[in-house]
Amino acid sequence: MPKTVLHSTRIAPPAGVFSHGVAVPPGKMIFVSGQVARDLDGSIVGLGDITAQTRKVFQNIQAVLAEAGATMDDVVKLTLFVTNIEHHFAATQQVRGEFFTGDYPASTLVEVRSLVHEDMLVEIEAIAVTH
Repeated sequence: MPKTVLHSTRIAPPAGVFSHGVAVPPGKMIFVSGQVARDLDGSIVGLGDITAQTRKVFQNIQAVLAEAGATMDDVVKLTLFVTNIEHHFAATQQVRGEFFTGDYPASTLVEVRSLVHEDMLVEIEAIAVTH
């Protein structure tokens, strides 16, 4: 997908695996609901392990995108919700690097008190654009 990654020299460079912004041409937009670390049977993957949970969440996002003929390369915006930024930031960034290798999507990271289940550490929603 031809997307233009936006980097302004008038603000600090991104402090992680994301871009300042992304501009996209008109096309088909895909909104992926917040995904959590649930397996097909509904069980929680990676109890107490932010790396395993983040990886599963991104795999779930990939599965939703595939239903629309999209890939992670089509993602233009991510919103991550974590239960502890101090403890989970580095791990979520490391796993993001496995799924995004360049032209990173715009991104927001928010700490929340809890998610839908007490054992969940991360939830991620995505927006993608295809032709």
